[in-house]
Amino acid sequence: MRPTLLMQGTTLMAHQSDLIASDILAYLKQHENKDLLRFITCGNVDDGKSTLIGRLLHDSKLIFEDQLAAIQRDSKKYNTTDEEIDLALLVDGLQAEREQGITIDVAYRYFSTDRRKFIIADCPGHEQYTRNMATGASTCNLAVILIDARYGVQTQTRRHSYIVSLLGIKHVVVAINKMDLLDFDEAVFNRIRDEYLAFAANLDITDIRFVPISALRGDNVVTASERTPWYDGQTLMGILDSVEIDHDVAQNAFRLPVQYVNRPNLDFRGFCGTVASGEIRPGDRIVALPSGKQSTVEHVVVYEGNLDVARSGQAITLTLADEIDISRGDMIVRADETAPTVSQAIEAHLVWMDENPLVVGKDYGFKLAGKNVTGRVERIVHRVDVNTLDAFEAEKLQLNEIALVRIVFTAPVVFDAYKDCRATGSFIVIDRLSNGTAGAGMIRSAVAVDSASQDQSDLARLRAFEIEFNALVRKHFPHWEAKDVSKLFG
Repeated sequence: MRPTLLMQGTTLMAHQSDLIASDILAYLKQHENKDLLRFITCGNVDDGKSTLIGRLLHDSKLIFEDQLAAIQRDSKKYNTTDEEIDLALLVDGLQAEREQGITIDVAYRYFSTDRRKFIIADCPGHEQYTRNMATGASTCNLAVILIDARYGVQTQTRRHSYIVSLLGIKHVVVAINKMDLLDFDEAVFNRIRDEYLAFAANLDITDIRFVPISALRGDNVVTASERTPWYDGQTLMGILDSVEIDHDVAQNAFRLPVQYVNRPNLDFRGFCGTVASGEIRPGDRIVALPSGKQSTVEHVVVYEGNLDVARSGQAITLTLADEIDISRGDMIVRADETAPTVSQAIEAHLVWMDENPLVVGKDYGFKLAGKNVTGRVERIVHRVDVNTLDAFEAEKLQLNEIALVRIVFTAPVVFDAYKDCRATGSFIVIDRLSNGTAGAGMIRSAVAVDSASQDQSDLARLRAFEIEFNALVRKHFPHWEAKDVSKLFG
Protein backbone atom coordinates (compact mmCIF):
# COMPACT_ATOMS: atom_id res chain seq x y z
CA MET A 1 0.00 0.00 0.00
CA ARG A 2 1.29 3.47 -0.88
CA PRO A 3 1.22 6.25 1.71
CA THR A 4 -2.03 8.17 1.15
CA LEU A 5 -1.54 11.92 0.64
CA LEU A 6 -3.32 13.21 3.71
CA MET A 7 -2.61 16.92 3.28
CA GLN A 8 -2.14 19.34 0.41
CA GLY A 9 1.04 21.39 0.08
CA THR A 10 4.38 19.81 0.90
CA THR A 11 5.85 17.18 -1.38
CA LEU A 12 8.84 16.55 0.88
CA MET A 13 7.95 12.95 1.62
CA ALA A 14 6.38 10.10 -0.34
CA HIS A 15 8.17 11.72 -3.27
CA GLN A 16 8.99 8.37 -4.80
CA SER A 17 5.63 6.60 -4.77
CA ASP A 18 5.61 6.33 -8.57
CA LEU A 19 9.20 5.08 -8.62
CA ILE A 20 8.35 2.38 -6.08
CA ALA A 21 5.51 1.20 -8.29
CA SER A 22 7.47 1.26 -11.55
CA ASP A 23 11.04 0.30 -10.60
CA ILE A 24 11.52 -0.98 -7.06
CA LEU A 25 15.20 -1.84 -7.62
CA ALA A 26 15.99 1.72 -8.71
CA TYR A 27 14.19 3.04 -5.63
CA LEU A 28 16.14 0.75 -3.30
CA LYS A 29 19.45 1.72 -4.93
CA GLN A 30 18.63 5.41 -4.56
CA HIS A 31 17.56 4.88 -0.95
CA GLU A 32 20.73 2.92 -0.12
CA ASN A 33 23.02 5.80 -1.09
CA LYS A 34 21.29 8.44 1.05
CA ASP A 35 22.85 10.07 4.06
CA LEU A 36 21.51 8.84 7.45
CA LEU A 37 20.61 11.14 10.33
CA ARG A 38 19.73 9.69 13.72
CA PHE A 39 18.03 12.12 16.05
CA ILE A 40 16.30 12.08 19.40
CA THR A 41 13.33 14.01 20.72
CA CYS A 42 13.53 14.81 24.42
CA GLY A 43 12.35 17.32 27.00
CA ASN A 44 9.99 17.59 29.94
CA VAL A 45 6.82 15.57 30.46
CA ASP A 46 3.93 16.67 28.19
CA ASP A 47 6.10 19.00 26.11
CA GLY A 48 4.71 17.29 23.00
CA LYS A 49 7.53 15.00 21.85
CA SER A 50 5.35 12.18 20.52
CA THR A 51 2.91 14.65 18.97
CA LEU A 52 5.79 16.31 17.14
CA ILE A 53 6.94 13.02 15.62
CA GLY A 54 3.37 12.21 14.64
CA ARG A 55 3.08 15.62 13.01
CA LEU A 56 6.34 15.09 11.10
CA LEU A 57 5.05 11.81 9.70
CA HIS A 58 1.55 13.18 9.03
CA ASP A 59 2.58 16.35 7.23
CA SER A 60 5.27 14.44 5.37
CA LYS A 61 2.64 12.07 3.96
CA LEU A 62 3.93 8.88 5.49
CA ILE A 63 0.77 7.68 7.25
CA PHE A 64 -1.18 4.83 5.71
CA GLU A 65 -4.96 4.93 5.52
CA ASP A 66 -5.40 2.11 8.03
CA GLN A 67 -2.99 3.82 10.44
CA LEU A 68 -4.93 7.06 10.22
CA ALA A 69 -8.22 5.26 10.81
CA ALA A 70 -6.79 3.50 13.85
CA ILE A 71 -5.45 6.77 15.26
CA GLN A 72 -8.80 8.50 14.76
CA ARG A 73 -10.54 5.64 16.53
CA ASP A 74 -8.08 5.61 19.45
CA SER A 75 -8.17 9.42 19.72
CA LYS A 76 -11.89 9.19 20.47
CA LYS A 77 -11.28 6.31 22.89
CA TYR A 78 -8.57 8.00 24.98
CA ASN A 79 -9.67 11.63 24.31
CA THR A 80 -6.25 13.16 25.07
CA THR A 81 -6.60 16.11 22.65
CA ASP A 82 -10.18 17.34 23.15
CA GLU A 83 -11.86 15.48 20.29
CA GLU A 84 -9.03 16.24 17.80
CA ILE A 85 -6.83 13.58 16.21
CA ASP A 86 -3.99 12.65 18.57
CA LEU A 87 -0.90 12.15 16.41
CA ALA A 88 1.12 11.06 19.46
CA LEU A 89 -0.63 7.69 19.20
CA LEU A 90 1.52 6.94 16.15
CA VAL A 91 4.46 6.58 18.53
CA ASP A 92 3.02 5.76 21.95
CA GLY A 93 2.10 2.15 21.34
CA LEU A 94 2.08 0.70 24.87
CA GLN A 95 -1.32 0.53 26.54
CA ALA A 96 -0.01 2.30 29.64
CA GLU A 97 1.37 5.09 27.45
CA ARG A 98 -1.94 5.63 25.71
CA GLU A 99 -3.99 5.53 28.88
CA GLN A 100 -1.75 8.05 30.67
CA GLY A 101 -0.84 10.15 27.63
CA ILE A 102 2.89 9.75 28.31
CA THR A 103 5.92 8.01 26.79
CA ILE A 104 7.58 5.23 28.84
CA ASP A 105 9.79 3.24 26.48
CA VAL A 106 12.04 4.51 23.69
CA ALA A 107 10.14 4.31 20.39
CA TYR A 108 11.90 4.35 17.01
CA ARG A 109 10.43 5.54 13.72
CA TYR A 110 11.92 5.64 10.22
CA PHE A 111 11.30 7.95 7.27
CA SER A 112 13.17 9.62 4.42
CA THR A 113 13.35 12.72 2.22
CA ASP A 114 14.97 13.33 -1.15
CA ARG A 115 18.29 13.98 0.58
CA ARG A 116 18.57 11.65 3.57
CA LYS A 117 17.12 8.88 5.70
CA PHE A 118 16.06 9.43 9.30
CA ILE A 119 15.80 7.33 12.44
CA ILE A 120 13.86 9.06 15.23
CA ALA A 121 14.18 8.01 18.87
CA ASP A 122 11.22 9.29 20.90
CA CYS A 123 12.34 9.26 24.53
CA PRO A 124 10.36 9.58 27.76
CA GLY A 125 10.34 12.83 29.70
CA HIS A 126 9.87 11.52 33.23
CA GLU A 127 12.92 11.61 35.50
CA GLN A 128 12.48 7.95 36.41
CA TYR A 129 13.06 7.04 32.74
CA THR A 130 16.29 9.03 32.34
CA ARG A 131 18.19 5.80 31.64
CA ASN A 132 15.86 5.14 28.67
CA MET A 133 16.64 8.62 27.35
CA ALA A 134 20.40 8.07 27.68
CA THR A 135 20.07 4.78 25.79
CA GLY A 136 18.14 6.40 22.97
CA ALA A 137 20.60 9.30 22.66
CA SER A 138 23.75 7.19 22.62
CA THR A 139 23.71 6.63 18.84
CA CYS A 140 22.22 9.96 17.71
CA ASN A 141 23.76 12.82 15.72
CA LEU A 142 21.23 15.47 16.69
CA ALA A 143 18.79 16.19 19.52
CA VAL A 144 15.45 17.97 19.28
CA ILE A 145 14.74 19.34 22.76
CA LEU A 146 11.16 20.43 23.21
CA ILE A 147 10.19 23.21 25.59
CA ASP A 148 6.60 24.06 26.50
CA ALA A 149 6.25 27.77 25.75
CA ARG A 150 4.00 28.20 28.80
CA TYR A 151 6.63 27.02 31.29
CA GLY A 152 10.02 27.71 29.69
CA VAL A 153 13.19 25.84 30.65
CA GLN A 154 12.39 23.14 33.23
CA THR A 155 14.46 20.77 35.36
CA GLN A 156 14.14 17.91 32.90
CA THR A 157 15.11 20.25 30.06
CA ARG A 158 18.42 20.88 31.83
CA ARG A 159 18.85 17.19 32.64
CA HIS A 160 18.37 16.06 29.06
CA SER A 161 20.56 18.86 27.69
CA TYR A 162 23.39 17.81 30.00
CA ILE A 163 23.08 14.15 28.98
CA VAL A 164 22.99 15.17 25.31
CA SER A 165 26.22 17.13 25.84
CA LEU A 166 27.79 14.27 27.79
CA LEU A 167 27.00 11.82 24.98
CA GLY A 168 28.81 14.01 22.47
CA ILE A 169 25.82 15.23 20.42
CA LYS A 170 26.97 18.47 18.78
CA HIS A 171 23.71 19.59 17.12
CA VAL A 172 20.67 20.64 19.17
CA VAL A 173 17.40 22.07 17.90
CA VAL A 174 15.37 23.69 20.67
CA ALA A 175 11.74 23.45 19.52
CA ILE A 176 9.64 25.87 21.56
CA ASN A 177 6.28 24.11 21.35
CA LYS A 178 2.66 25.10 22.03
CA MET A 179 3.28 28.62 20.78
CA ASP A 180 -0.34 28.63 19.57
CA LEU A 181 -1.48 28.76 23.21
CA LEU A 182 0.38 32.06 23.62
CA ASP A 183 -0.66 33.59 20.28
CA PHE A 184 2.85 33.05 18.86
CA ASP A 185 4.26 35.83 21.04
CA GLU A 186 7.79 36.73 19.87
CA ALA A 187 8.71 38.03 23.35
CA VAL A 188 8.02 34.60 24.86
CA PHE A 189 10.21 32.94 22.22
CA ASN A 190 13.08 35.39 22.86
CA ARG A 191 12.87 34.98 26.63
CA ILE A 192 13.05 31.17 26.47
CA ARG A 193 15.87 31.32 23.93
CA ASP A 194 17.96 33.61 26.16
CA GLU A 195 17.25 31.45 29.24
CA TYR A 196 18.34 28.27 27.47
CA LEU A 197 21.48 29.84 25.99
CA ALA A 198 22.54 31.03 29.46
CA PHE A 199 22.33 27.45 30.75
CA ALA A 200 23.90 25.87 27.64
CA ALA A 201 26.95 28.15 27.85
CA ASN A 202 28.48 25.57 30.25
CA LEU A 203 27.76 22.61 27.94
CA ASP A 204 29.82 21.22 25.08
CA ILE A 205 27.25 21.84 22.33
CA THR A 206 28.56 23.67 19.29
CA ASP A 207 25.39 24.10 17.21
CA ILE A 208 22.15 25.28 18.88
CA ARG A 209 19.12 26.43 16.86
CA PHE A 210 15.67 27.58 17.95
CA VAL A 211 12.32 27.09 16.20
CA PRO A 212 8.86 28.29 17.37
CA ILE A 213 6.37 25.52 16.61
CA SER A 214 2.97 24.08 17.32
CA ALA A 215 3.21 20.30 17.00
CA LEU A 216 -0.57 19.96 17.34
CA ARG A 217 -1.36 22.48 14.58
CA GLY A 218 1.74 21.93 12.43
CA ASP A 219 3.21 25.44 12.50
CA ASN A 220 6.89 25.50 11.42
CA VAL A 221 7.18 21.72 11.64
CA VAL A 222 7.25 20.80 7.94
CA THR A 223 5.79 23.97 6.42
CA ALA A 224 6.46 27.58 7.40
CA SER A 225 3.73 29.22 9.47
CA GLU A 226 1.97 32.44 8.50
CA ARG A 227 1.39 33.07 12.20
CA THR A 228 5.11 33.71 12.88
CA PRO A 229 6.02 36.52 10.46
CA TRP A 230 8.76 37.60 12.87
CA TYR A 231 10.59 34.24 12.47
CA ASP A 232 12.73 34.02 9.33
CA GLY A 233 14.58 30.78 10.08
CA GLN A 234 14.10 27.28 8.70
CA THR A 235 11.29 24.94 9.66
CA LEU A 236 12.18 21.98 11.86
CA MET A 237 12.08 19.64 8.88
CA GLY A 238 14.25 22.03 6.90
CA ILE A 239 16.92 21.95 9.64
CA LEU A 240 16.82 18.16 9.90
CA ASP A 241 17.17 17.82 6.15
CA SER A 242 20.09 20.23 5.78
CA VAL A 243 22.21 20.02 8.94
CA GLU A 244 25.79 18.93 8.22
CA ILE A 245 27.00 16.00 10.32
CA ASP A 246 29.95 14.80 8.23
CA HIS A 247 32.53 16.61 10.33
CA ASP A 248 31.25 15.62 13.78
CA VAL A 249 33.68 12.72 14.21
CA ALA A 250 36.98 13.93 15.66
CA GLN A 251 38.76 10.58 15.28
CA ASN A 252 39.73 9.63 11.71
CA ALA A 253 42.33 6.99 12.58
CA PHE A 254 41.44 3.38 11.75
CA ARG A 255 39.90 1.33 14.55
CA LEU A 256 38.64 -2.25 14.21
CA PRO A 257 37.51 -3.90 17.47
CA VAL A 258 37.77 -7.65 16.81
CA GLN A 259 34.45 -9.36 17.44
CA TYR A 260 35.16 -12.80 16.01
CA VAL A 261 38.05 -14.87 14.65
CA ASN A 262 36.82 -16.69 11.54
CA ARG A 263 38.67 -19.93 10.76
CA PRO A 264 36.44 -22.17 8.60
CA ASN A 265 39.39 -24.26 7.36
CA LEU A 266 43.17 -24.62 7.58
CA ASP A 267 43.73 -22.14 4.73
CA PHE A 268 41.78 -19.17 6.08
CA ARG A 269 42.02 -17.06 9.23
CA GLY A 270 40.10 -13.79 9.27
CA PHE A 271 39.46 -11.18 11.96
CA CYS A 272 35.89 -9.89 11.87
CA GLY A 273 34.43 -6.65 13.17
CA THR A 274 32.75 -3.37 12.32
CA VAL A 275 35.05 -0.49 11.43
CA ALA A 276 34.61 2.06 14.23
CA SER A 277 36.47 4.86 12.44
CA GLY A 278 38.91 5.55 9.61
CA GLU A 279 39.61 3.34 6.62
CA ILE A 280 41.78 0.36 5.69
CA ARG A 281 43.20 -1.03 2.41
CA PRO A 282 45.10 -4.16 1.39
CA GLY A 283 48.81 -3.51 1.91
CA ASP A 284 48.38 -1.27 4.95
CA ARG A 285 50.60 -2.02 7.95
CA ILE A 286 48.58 -2.76 11.08
CA VAL A 287 49.19 -3.18 14.80
CA ALA A 288 47.21 -5.54 17.02
CA LEU A 289 46.60 -4.15 20.50
CA PRO A 290 47.25 -4.68 23.35
CA SER A 291 49.97 -7.13 22.19
CA GLY A 292 51.67 -4.64 19.84
CA LYS A 293 52.32 -7.28 17.15
CA GLN A 294 52.50 -5.95 13.57
CA SER A 295 51.54 -7.35 10.18
CA THR A 296 50.23 -6.31 6.75
CA VAL A 297 46.64 -6.48 5.49
CA GLU A 298 46.38 -9.09 2.78
CA HIS A 299 42.66 -8.90 1.96
CA VAL A 300 39.61 -6.91 3.08
CA VAL A 301 36.76 -9.40 2.80
CA VAL A 302 32.98 -8.91 2.82
CA TYR A 303 30.11 -11.18 1.76
CA GLU A 304 30.23 -9.96 -1.85
CA GLY A 305 33.99 -10.50 -2.17
CA ASN A 306 37.18 -8.49 -1.60
CA LEU A 307 37.22 -4.69 -1.22
CA ASP A 308 39.81 -2.14 -2.28
CA VAL A 309 38.97 -0.02 0.77
CA ALA A 310 36.73 -0.33 3.84
CA ARG A 311 35.42 2.66 5.77
CA SER A 312 33.71 3.49 9.05
CA GLY A 313 30.49 1.56 9.65
CA GLN A 314 31.29 -1.39 7.38
CA ALA A 315 31.35 -4.94 8.73
CA ILE A 316 34.48 -6.60 7.35
CA THR A 317 36.94 -9.46 7.75
CA LEU A 318 40.67 -8.79 7.56
CA THR A 319 43.20 -11.41 6.54
CA LEU A 320 46.85 -10.75 7.36
CA ALA A 321 50.16 -11.69 5.78
CA ASP A 322 51.55 -13.05 9.07
CA GLU A 323 50.22 -15.48 11.64
CA ILE A 324 49.96 -13.33 14.77
CA ASP A 325 47.85 -13.92 17.87
CA ILE A 326 44.69 -11.80 17.77
CA SER A 327 41.63 -12.64 19.86
CA ARG A 328 38.11 -11.33 20.38
CA GLY A 329 38.31 -8.04 22.26
CA ASP A 330 41.63 -6.98 20.73
CA MET A 331 41.79 -3.94 18.46
CA ILE A 332 43.44 -3.62 15.05
CA VAL A 333 44.79 -0.18 14.12
CA ARG A 334 47.00 1.21 11.36
CA ALA A 335 50.70 1.43 12.22
CA ASP A 336 51.12 4.86 10.61
CA GLU A 337 48.29 6.57 12.53
CA THR A 338 47.71 7.81 16.06
CA ALA A 339 47.42 4.83 18.38
CA PRO A 340 44.65 4.43 20.96
CA THR A 341 45.41 4.28 24.67
CA VAL A 342 46.21 1.01 26.42
CA SER A 343 45.67 1.18 30.18
CA GLN A 344 44.35 -0.75 33.14
CA ALA A 345 42.67 2.27 34.78
CA ILE A 346 40.42 5.00 33.39
CA GLU A 347 38.48 8.08 34.43
CA ALA A 348 34.99 8.22 32.97
CA HIS A 349 31.54 9.74 33.28
CA LEU A 350 29.10 7.06 34.43
CA VAL A 351 25.30 7.04 34.12
CA TRP A 352 23.91 4.58 36.66
CA MET A 353 20.94 2.54 35.34
CA ASP A 354 20.36 -0.07 38.02
CA GLU A 355 17.77 -0.08 40.80
CA ASN A 356 20.55 -1.22 43.13
CA PRO A 357 23.10 1.52 43.89
CA LEU A 358 26.68 1.42 42.64
CA VAL A 359 29.00 -0.05 45.27
CA VAL A 360 32.55 1.29 45.27
CA GLY A 361 35.07 -1.57 45.26
CA LYS A 362 32.59 -4.21 44.08
CA ASP A 363 33.53 -6.31 41.06
CA TYR A 364 31.44 -5.65 37.94
CA GLY A 365 31.66 -6.84 34.37
CA PHE A 366 32.62 -4.25 31.75
CA LYS A 367 32.10 -4.46 28.00
CA LEU A 368 34.23 -2.06 25.97
CA ALA A 369 34.57 -2.22 22.16
CA GLY A 370 33.90 -5.96 22.08
CA LYS A 371 36.14 -6.79 25.04
CA ASN A 372 34.69 -8.27 28.23
CA VAL A 373 36.72 -7.61 31.35
CA THR A 374 36.18 -7.54 35.10
CA GLY A 375 36.81 -4.35 37.02
CA ARG A 376 35.60 -2.14 39.82
CA VAL A 377 34.92 1.51 40.52
CA GLU A 378 37.85 2.48 42.69
CA ARG A 379 36.33 5.79 43.74
CA ILE A 380 33.69 8.35 42.83
CA VAL A 381 35.52 11.59 42.02
CA HIS A 382 32.27 13.58 42.22
CA ARG A 383 28.57 13.30 41.47
CA VAL A 384 27.05 15.86 39.10
CA ASP A 385 23.80 17.68 39.84
CA VAL A 386 22.49 17.79 36.26
CA ASN A 387 20.10 20.61 37.08
CA THR A 388 22.80 23.06 38.21
CA LEU A 389 25.94 21.25 36.90
CA ASP A 390 27.42 21.53 40.41
CA ALA A 391 29.73 18.73 41.64
CA PHE A 392 29.27 16.96 44.99
CA GLU A 393 31.10 14.26 46.90
CA ALA A 394 29.38 10.89 46.92
CA GLU A 395 29.98 7.39 48.28
CA LYS A 396 27.44 5.63 46.04
CA LEU A 397 25.33 6.24 42.95
CA GLN A 398 21.58 5.74 42.81
CA LEU A 399 19.41 5.06 39.76
CA ASN A 400 19.71 7.79 37.05
CA GLU A 401 22.55 9.60 38.83
CA ILE A 402 25.67 10.68 36.91
CA ALA A 403 29.21 10.89 38.25
CA LEU A 404 32.85 11.11 37.30
CA VAL A 405 34.49 7.88 38.47
CA ARG A 406 37.81 6.06 38.41
CA ILE A 407 37.71 2.46 37.26
CA VAL A 408 40.42 -0.19 37.57
CA PHE A 409 40.29 -3.30 35.36
CA THR A 410 41.86 -6.70 35.94
CA ALA A 411 43.54 -6.54 32.52
CA PRO A 412 44.68 -3.78 30.14
CA VAL A 413 42.00 -2.38 27.81
CA VAL A 414 42.34 -0.49 24.51
CA PHE A 415 40.30 2.70 24.06
CA ASP A 416 40.05 6.29 22.81
CA ALA A 417 38.58 9.22 24.66
CA TYR A 418 34.81 9.32 24.06
CA LYS A 419 35.04 12.80 22.54
CA ASP A 420 37.38 11.37 19.87
CA CYS A 421 35.52 8.16 19.05
CA ARG A 422 32.21 7.03 20.50
CA ALA A 423 32.55 3.38 19.51
CA THR A 424 35.92 2.87 21.24
CA GLY A 425 35.37 5.35 24.07
CA SER A 426 32.17 4.01 25.58
CA PHE A 427 31.37 1.01 27.74
CA ILE A 428 28.59 -0.66 29.69
CA VAL A 429 28.68 -1.98 33.26
CA ILE A 430 27.21 -5.42 33.87
CA ASP A 431 26.03 -6.76 37.21
CA ARG A 432 27.74 -10.15 37.40
CA LEU A 433 24.97 -11.69 39.50
CA SER A 434 21.90 -10.67 37.44
CA ASN A 435 23.80 -10.23 34.13
CA GLY A 436 21.79 -7.02 33.61
CA THR A 437 23.14 -3.70 32.37
CA ALA A 438 23.86 -1.61 35.43
CA GLY A 439 25.39 1.49 33.87
CA ALA A 440 26.85 3.17 30.80
CA GLY A 441 30.05 5.16 30.67
CA MET A 442 31.98 7.61 28.51
CA ILE A 443 35.78 7.48 28.90
CA ARG A 444 37.55 10.76 29.55
CA SER A 445 41.17 9.63 29.95
CA ALA A 446 43.55 7.00 31.31
CA VAL A 447 44.80 7.33 34.88
CA ALA A 448 47.77 5.83 36.70
CA VAL A 449 47.16 2.84 38.94
CA ASP A 450 48.23 3.43 42.54
CA SER A 451 50.24 0.30 43.30
CA ALA A 452 49.82 0.67 47.07
CA SER A 453 46.04 1.00 46.90
CA GLN A 454 45.97 -1.77 44.30
CA ASP A 455 47.80 -4.14 46.66
CA GLN A 456 45.49 -3.22 49.54
CA SER A 457 42.42 -3.65 47.37
CA ASP A 458 43.60 -7.06 46.12
CA LEU A 459 44.24 -8.12 49.72
CA ALA A 460 40.77 -7.00 50.76
CA ARG A 461 39.19 -8.93 47.89
CA LEU A 462 41.19 -12.04 48.79
CA ARG A 463 40.09 -11.80 52.40
CA ALA A 464 36.45 -11.36 51.34
CA PHE A 465 36.73 -14.48 49.17
CA GLU A 466 38.31 -16.47 52.03
CA ILE A 467 35.53 -15.46 54.41
CA GLU A 468 32.82 -16.35 51.87
CA PHE A 469 34.45 -19.69 51.02
CA ASN A 470 34.95 -20.50 54.71
CA ALA A 471 31.27 -19.78 55.39
CA LEU A 472 30.24 -22.21 52.63
CA VAL A 473 32.54 -24.92 53.97
CA ARG A 474 31.20 -24.54 57.52
CA LYS A 475 27.61 -24.62 56.23
CA HIS A 476 27.83 -27.68 53.95
CA PHE A 477 30.64 -29.67 55.65
CA PRO A 478 30.18 -29.11 59.39
CA HIS A 479 31.90 -32.42 60.15
CA TRP A 480 35.17 -30.85 59.00
CA GLU A 481 34.97 -28.60 62.06
CA ALA A 482 36.46 -25.63 60.19
CA LYS A 483 37.05 -22.51 62.25
CA ASP A 484 35.35 -19.19 61.47
CA VAL A 485 38.14 -17.23 59.76
CA SER A 486 36.18 -13.97 59.90
CA LYS A 487 37.11 -13.75 63.60
CA LEU A 488 40.79 -13.98 62.69
CA PHE A 489 40.46 -10.96 60.37
CA GLY A 490 38.60 -8.99 63.02
